[in-house]
Amino acid sequence: MHSLNKAQWNNSLLNQLRYQLEVVEIHNDKIARLLCKIIPSHCPFERTVSILGRKLFQIPPLCKLNPLYEQVVGLRFKCLIYLADVCGEDVTKYC
Repeated sequence: MHSLNKAQWNNSLLNQLRYQLEVVEIHNDKIARLLCKIIPSHCPFERTVSILGRKLFQIPPLCKLNPLYEQVVGLRFKCLIYLADVCGEDVTKYC
């Protein structure tokens, strides 16, 4: 029997989480609104640090370091599409 080492186990678990997020279907407007509110439209960690109007440095968007970033953003997009197409809502308030 083949045994998994820790790295393979973590990768397998991560791939399973990715898959589970990708196959989620949105059929509830309340859940769609909630997810649009809690998943930010842009990376909240990106910053420009300046003092007295002089730019010292910029912190790049670190969200892409999250291994589930693409799936979470995709889920938010599915929610926006559901609210706009199925519910007829104006989704600009979530952007």
